[in-house]
Parts: sequence; C-alpha cells; structure tokens
Amino acid sequence: MGDFFPMSMTPEPVTSADELTTSSAPERAAVPASARHRRRLMALLTGLTVVVLIADQVAKAWAVSSLVPGERTPVIGDLLGLSLVYNPGAALSIATGMTWLLTVVAVVVAVVIVRASRRIGSTGWAVALGLLLGGALGNLIDRLFREPSFGRGEVVDFIAYAHVFVGNVADVAIVVAAVVIVLLSMRGIRIDGSVESAQARASETDDAHRAPEVPVAGSDSDGGDAPQSDAPGAAGDTMTDPADV
Repeated sequence: MGDFFPMSMTPEPVTSADELTTSSAPERAAVPASARHRRRLMALLTGLTVVVLIADQVAKAWAVSSLVPGERTPVIGDLLGLSLVYNPGAALSIATGMTWLLTVVAVVVAVVIVRASRRIGSTGWAVALGLLLGGALGNLIDRLFREPSFGRGEVVDFIAYAHVFVGNVADVAIVVAAVVIVLLSMRGIRIDGSVESAQARASETDDAHRAPEVPVAGSDSDGGDAPQSDAPGAAGDTMTDPADV
C-alpha cells in the first residue's frame, strides 16, 4: 500500500527540543558578548571624559594661581607660550557678548553626545566622543561657576599659540576629537561600528541617478515579442471540423 501514498505525504523529520536549543545557543551567546563589548566602549568613553575634565580643571587652577594676566611666558619661542586670559566668548574671542548663549549651546552639545553614546559600537568613536564630551564639560564648568555670574562665567585660557589665539586643555581635546571624527567619517565608520565601503556609497549614488526603464507597449518585460493569442479564430490559426475526424 505504500505505492499509493504520494511523496508529499512522507512524514517530515521532527527536530527535537535539544536540537533547537543547541542551534539557538550561539545566537543567545552573541547577545551578552555584544553587551560586554558595548560596556567596555562605554567605560573607555567615560574614562576619557573624566581624564580630560580633571586635567582641564587642574591645569586651569594652576594657571590662575601661577600666571599673571597679560604676561606671556615663552615655552617654544614665539610659537607656543603661556598667557592667562579670561575669555567670555568662544574660540578667537568670538561672541564675547553672548556668554549665556554659549552656555546653552554647551549644554545641548553635552546632552547630544550622551544620547549618541547609547549606540556606541566603535572604539574610534568612543575615543572621539570621550574627548569631545570631556572638553565640552570642562569649558561648561567655567561658564557655569566662574565669575562674573552663574551661566555667564569666563573660560580660563592660558595656552598661547603664536600670537593667534589662546586656548586650554579642553580646547585641545575638542580639536583632537574633531580630527578623529573626520577620519572616521572618511573611512565610512559609523558610530555603531558598522562600516560603509566607498564602493557601496558609489553604488547608492549611481542607483539614485539611474533613470528607471520604461516598458515599451506591445512587448513583455524582457523586451521580447508579444505573446501570440491562443484563442480560437485568431489570425493564422487552423480549425479542424470534428466531422472531418
């Protein structure tokens, strides 16, 4: 009687619960591994933030106690020196009358960095965001708690670069972070650790500029000839009379 059963009725092999558990074990193990990696990156980001923040505030405290405003102490000739400056504005003394706005901007930047760090998956981005956050917080503390008033404090600058501008440790960290971010972006490395190749970006650009193909009337999608009609009485068909059979 086995010859009367079609092939489709052959019983399917049943996968045991043990096999299911074994096959899904690597997938479950990958999740904790990814979480551990992200925790390590967050620890790196947080550690760099704390180091930059402490180094910046210690250096500023030393500059305030050791340097005299207006006096320049050369370190490498005219290229690099120490000169204490209280800056109410941004870099190069821009927006000196808008200290409160710069404070708001610094708070927004810090919040954005913290939120972006939740998706961290790249060591390079962890370094960049740690340096950036540490530098932003270093200058933000000055604006919040230094004279003349809360939210309008002046940033302590003391590293004189030639006769162009004067900065601090926080500024150095921010500039380095900006360079790292540019390099990561040029290499196509996203904040979550995924990599976008140059070939993929070029392919996406070509697809966006490629015009869609318009089907020609009377032809199929492959560009072949239109199918012949099989209906009786169509041109070219020969009909047979049943009486002639």
